[in-house]
Parts: sequence; structure tokens; C-alpha cells
Amino acid sequence: MGIIVEPGDPREPENRALIEAAQSTMRALFPPEENHFLTPEGLRAPDIRFFVAREYDTALGCGALAQRQGYGEVKAMYVVPFARGQGVARRILARLELEARHLDLPCLRLETGDTLAEAIALYEAEGFVRCGPFGDYAANASSVFMEKPLD
Repeated sequence: MGIIVEPGDPREPENRALIEAAQSTMRALFPPEENHFLTPEGLRAPDIRFFVAREYDTALGCGALAQRQGYGEVKAMYVVPFARGQGVARRILARLELEARHLDLPCLRLETGDTLAEAIALYEAEGFVRCGPFGDYAANASSVFMEKPLD
């Protein structure tokens, strides 16, 4: 597979469609107060780097790195259903980690849902371990918090 992961504009139609598909999935799985996603405009903030995985001219997935005080937060991870199981999410995550290392961030953190077994398995395989809530997050019924040191 000739997958590349490159910076993208979350407002571009194809990228916006990825974000909207991810948000639709999250809305179907979790109550509104337990969804913590950012809008495409929010993903354009100066402290956020947004990336798109492509094969040829087809967007397969996306992810973002939010630069926070003392860590980087993985946001907006999503892979289209037909491309799952092909290493796309792993490549996106590797690109986010590379960006975090470039920014000299000491660790990556993320929040995901407890029913997203494949996502949790990927994060664990990539060295993430469960941790408590961080930043503005509060513990709730479905959130799983994870972190990975980058030393």
C-alpha cells in the first residue's frame, strides 16, 4: 500500500467528510456530554497539527496533535471503514508521534471510548497505557484515558 500521511486542512471537503464521519460514529456510541471532538474549524487552531492519510488521491483517515502544556494530545483519529485493518491508523499515529517529538513534547495522551476495542488495542500495541483524566477532562462512564512517554 502506498499510504502517505501529510498535513491537511480539516476544512477541505474530503477532510471535513472524514471528521464528520468520525463525529457521527461518536454521537451514535456515546452521550453528548462524553463526546470531546473538535470541529474542522477547531482543528485549525494554532496549537493543533492536522494530518490526513492518503493512498493516491483518496483520503483514508485523519488524526491531529494538539500541543498542550507538558504533553501532546492525540485528537480526531479516524479511518474509513474499508481501509481499517490495513495499518492506516498505525501510520497516522506514528506521524503524530514524530510531530510530538519534533516539538519536544515529553508524552502523548488521548481520550477514547471504552467500546472502541480496536482503537484501544492499537494504542496499547503502540505503547500507550491507561491513566487518569488529564487537562479539562473529567472521569465519566465511557472515557478511557491513555498516555505514552516519548523519552
